[in-house]
Formats: sequence, structure tokens, C-alpha cells
Amino acid sequence: MRVPSHRAAFGARVRELRTGRGWSQEDFAHRANLDRTYVSGIERGARNPTLDIIQKLAQALDVPAADLLA
Repeated sequence: MRVPSHRAAFGARVRELRTGRGWSQEDFAHRANLDRTYVSGIERGARNPTLDIIQKLAQALDVPAADLLA
């Protein structure tokens, strides 16, 4: 299955912000109260997160949710 470009871009942005903080996926997942495999799926574009999950990701990264869509 081909990953839609908007999900790939979202996942790349999450990964960029996570790695910029020096966090592993496991560290980040713990901070966001999510499973590491779910975070991995988001970063690969395999998952289509809901607004509630986007908000959890943003809070864990301490950025506005809009920054994840930039």
C-alpha cells in the first residue's frame, strides 16, 4: 500500500521534532502516553492519527498542534 503524501509529511515532521529533542521513539511514546509501535506507525505514515492523538503528540513535544502540520 502506498502511503499518502500528507501522512508521510506529518510523520516526517513528528520525527523531526522528536529527534531534535534527542528522544527515542520509546521515550517519546512514554511522554505522549502512547504505544511505541503506534508512534512508529505515525512516523512511517502508516497510521492516520485522530485530532485527539495529534493533540497528545503536540503536548508531549510542547508545541502547538499546528506546528505538526507545518
